[in-house]
Amino acid sequence: MVMTAIQDDIAGFVEQNKGEMVKWRRHLHQNPELSFHEEETSQFVYDTLQSFGNLEVTRPTTTSVMARLVGEHPGETIAFRADMDALPIQEENTFEFVSKNPGVMHACGHDGHTAMLLCTAKILSGLKDQINGEIRFLFQHAEELPPGGAIQMVEAGVMDGVDKVIGLHLLPTMETGTLAVDSGPMQSAVDNFDIKIIGKGGYGASPHETIDSLAIASQVVSNLQHIVSRNTDPFDVLALSVTKINSGAVDSTAAYNVIPETIELGGTVRSFNTELLGTIPNVMERIIKGITDAHGATYEFQYKKGYLPVINDEQVSGQVRESLIEVFGEENVQKAKAIMPGEDFSVFLQKAPGTYFYVGDGNKEKGMVYPLHHPRYTIDEDALEIGVKAFINIAFKLLK
Repeated sequence: MVMTAIQDDIAGFVEQNKGEMVKWRRHLHQNPELSFHEEETSQFVYDTLQSFGNLEVTRPTTTSVMARLVGEHPGETIAFRADMDALPIQEENTFEFVSKNPGVMHACGHDGHTAMLLCTAKILSGLKDQINGEIRFLFQHAEELPPGGAIQMVEAGVMDGVDKVIGLHLLPTMETGTLAVDSGPMQSAVDNFDIKIIGKGGYGASPHETIDSLAIASQVVSNLQHIVSRNTDPFDVLALSVTKINSGAVDSTAAYNVIPETIELGGTVRSFNTELLGTIPNVMERIIKGITDAHGATYEFQYKKGYLPVINDEQVSGQVRESLIEVFGEENVQKAKAIMPGEDFSVFLQKAPGTYFYVGDGNKEKGMVYPLHHPRYTIDEDALEIGVKAFINIAFKLLK
């Protein structure tokens, strides 16, 4: 069967299954679960996969699922990954399938990722006799919360023997019908930090009797910005953001005349350069120590390593791009830009070369203009079939 004939068949199969895929996505959206708590979600995925036939379905961890499809002919082993967890966000949408779980929402498209990979598994399971090699469908828990679920799945052996790995993400900043892929850096490494400045609290009318932790913390925040502007090569991409400040005060009326004993700061550091990131904790602590020592205060500093950067393999990304262009046309396949959100898909890429690409799901005419992690974000469901067509055609491209 030539590639164009396969593409025609795939388009027909996707059209036949689109309605069911949308139902899966809406069920998942209505029943979101937080990272490491995807009990009902993973059971739904497990049961749905079991109903397809031709798949070996297992539970690598308590809340993840893997399905193996072994083709009729020898070949390589590829893996497709979808994440399943939701976010601690109160949904503000009003459609009929809004979240039933207060304070929990699928605001990052993972309900769509899971539904797309389920539909992909269903269609490919019916094409077993046309498949060379093996396809693994990885339904991952806890992408949103470090240390993430990918590392647990890898430790459980899901990537053993895998030659190539593919992941995707819905992106509302791109219009439905467009896709994007490239080789090299895609998403940055993400580290987090916590700082406690410990001074001497007191009365705001007598600041000379205190060690003003708030004033010291202000200097710390200001001077940490010099790491990017004065301690880093301008050609190295680095983002250092202090995103939290807390004095510990619980009575807002009392806070006007109280200089707090302690100030707690928190934030994030991001880069594509892991060697550069390795130097940042020491530079940060040198600044924090210098400022607190100068003012007679003390400090506590915790630096927490997070996800590694997502770096797409050049050869696999080239094959994926060729596949997408064959199906959707060159005018609809963009060159992906590196962005700073973190993704533990990077863990899978430590075990096998692969690529991570984007599927647009923004639609201004339908009012779908909200970004990821917004309480009113929702998926343009027309994008789901695009993701499935992409997955399936990539499978045949890589296993030809």
